[in-house]
Amino acid sequence: MALVVICGQPCSGKSTAALCLAEALNGTESKPTVRIIDETSFHLDRNHSYGDMTAEKNLRGVLRSEVDRSLSKDNIIIVDSLNSIKGYRYELWCLARAAGIRYCVLYCDVEVTHCRKWNEERRERVESSYNDKIFDDLVRRFEKPDRRNRWDSPLFELWPFKDGVEKSSPAIVDAVLYLTKKVDSKTKDVRVLLPTIATQTARVSEANSLYEMDRATQEVMSAIMEAQSRAIGGPVNRITLGHGLPTVNISRAVGLPELRRLRRTFIKLAGQSSLSGPPPPSDAESAKRMFVDYLNRELETA
Repeated sequence: MALVVICGQPCSGKSTAALCLAEALNGTESKPTVRIIDETSFHLDRNHSYGDMTAEKNLRGVLRSEVDRSLSKDNIIIVDSLNSIKGYRYELWCLARAAGIRYCVLYCDVEVTHCRKWNEERRERVESSYNDKIFDDLVRRFEKPDRRNRWDSPLFELWPFKDGVEKSSPAIVDAVLYLTKKVDSKTKDVRVLLPTIATQTARVSEANSLYEMDRATQEVMSAIMEAQSRAIGGPVNRITLGHGLPTVNISRAVGLPELRRLRRTFIKLAGQSSLSGPPPPSDAESAKRMFVDYLNRELETA
């Protein structure tokens, strides 16, 4: 269905916004399955998770892996974290594109002075908060989302300090409409990301498919070279490989270097087509048939 990335300065109301968005989505007619992924889900301490670059990198890896496992076309995933680095938001956008779902960013826009005050109030109430050193470091490194970037678009801006955070907040209402709107051929204001070859997961073929293709094409080449070596008085026009297999049609002598080049190209093309089509053949007979058909086309046009 969708991936929602919530970002903002530390203590800017992101978790409250995530809960309000989830509640608003559950109250819609479609009632989608909504899941929030955050540090609390893994019982991670904020100061420990952002204490150094290694810990922060590990945290982002854990969250990203969980998002990758959870994405599907049957639910809406809300990532409730700082998501302060634009490169990380791009990685999440790529996950959404690979899954072929909708994507949007909800930005909690709050002045740093208010964030600092809310952090201190949490500390006084002995709630989860940041120490001053980590808070200042996170504020300094925050990269504000820009709707001109594809990984930050569409961008819904929320002002928790000014307007509060409720299900009726304009940004949350707009986000819900975007996430639940039905898409058809006439819909132009909702974008569903489409996978590309770079983001598609290659289909898993049988373990011996590459071996069978390599062996089968080598046998075809050997048969062609042997038939040509036995020919007397000119080139061989038709080479039979066996019962049930097509005939190799050649009208000129074909050298071993040319056959090797055609064989390499055929194997490469077969591997590329398996990304969007059926997997490579896993039996020798099918591989031979495909290779002979390819040779006949190439040698006819050469």
